Amino acid sequence: MPRRTVWHPFTQHALEDNVPTITRGKGAWLETDDNRRIFDAISSWWVITHGHRHPAIVAAVKDQIDKLDQVIFAGFTHESAEKLAEKLVAITPVGLEHVFFSDSGSTSVEVAIKMALGYWRNIGHPRSRIAALEHGYHGDTIGTMSAGARGVFNAAYEPLLFDVIRIPFPHAGREQETFDALEAACRETPVAAFIAEPLIAGAGGMLMYSSAALAEMKRICERYGALFIADEVMTGWGRTGTTFACNQAGVTPDILCTAKGLTGGSMPLAATLATSRIYDAHYSEDRARTLFHSSSFTANPVCCAAALANLEIWENEPVLDRIAKVSEMQEQNLTALVESSSRFLNPRRIGTITAVDLDVADGGYLAAAGPALRAHFLAQGILLRPLGNTIYVMPPYCATGPDLSLVYEAIRSIP
Repeated sequence: MPRRTVWHPFTQHALEDNVPTITRGKGAWLETDDNRRIFDAISSWWVITHGHRHPAIVAAVKDQIDKLDQVIFAGFTHESAEKLAEKLVAITPVGLEHVFFSDSGSTSVEVAIKMALGYWRNIGHPRSRIAALEHGYHGDTIGTMSAGARGVFNAAYEPLLFDVIRIPFPHAGREQETFDALEAACRETPVAAFIAEPLIAGAGGMLMYSSAALAEMKRICERYGALFIADEVMTGWGRTGTTFACNQAGVTPDILCTAKGLTGGSMPLAATLATSRIYDAHYSEDRARTLFHSSSFTANPVCCAAALANLEIWENEPVLDRIAKVSEMQEQNLTALVESSSRFLNPRRIGTITAVDLDVADGGYLAAAGPALRAHFLAQGILLRPLGNTIYVMPPYCATGPDLSLVYEAIRSIP
């Protein structure tokens, strides 16, 4: 394969060189430079919610950039960020009252970990141990890789990663093992924070668990004073059927991370929300208690304007109705798919997300089937990016019945 100037993420260029050039996106569809149309069945890596180029978001971006493109956020503020913070506090679980902006899901989680450690240090009872749910993926910075599952993703960087307490995943029927392990970890070693993706581990294989298990893990953390960090980077903004996955368990995390769908998927922006006790532990005349984190583009005005437009779509359009409709179509298609062949194992759905495991000789993220499946789907005009032999569908909320029929027909036609 020829060497490329552009180095693409999660791409082995020595094996894969079929990189289509996308020239346009609208709704749930992408267009290539050779006039092919591709259905975006994974919402461009889980970010697009209402569809590509939603008119309200496009208009807000154009309007904002005509007024203010960028300003340092240390010591300055702007209207879009202030309004966005107010709306985020209103739409997220009750009790999250402070908003720290960053620019990606990874950095939102990195900030959350730093908030947690800073909290314990600033109140005079330092704790440094982080517990994390098995199979988690929280990003690709050093702190987030440390909290995430260890494996091929981060093996080369192992010397840089810190140890975490790994809590077994609450598989159906085995939830008590999770609760016992979390309680033992908190009892034996003071835990600064426990981090989990609520209800579904995304990159870990689209593994799903119950809202009751989520609520019990939160209760255990409260019992032992451990902070609970909800990584809602993927699960937020309706993917699991409710605005945030934590809503289904009726829990308010101490810290919540959001990104991806925050701007409707149009612009890179993230936020880490915290309760008052986290904020107050950093609020001091002692400058050493400052939360020392920033990026050059923190709370970029154009990105904040896009996010504000997204929040207004949630306020003014029947977004949850669309989510319910897509969820219903997903369930129907998943049922029909599994009935059509015994090759599709462990069918599962939560909200708008479905997943099945293809029966192959070698499973896991590096399963040989992975690249072949991507190529097959692309040839059918479908963007799907299986996690090894795990095929998942996570469409934008504007997806129609005919759109999804094309997706599942492509899955059924796997050679």
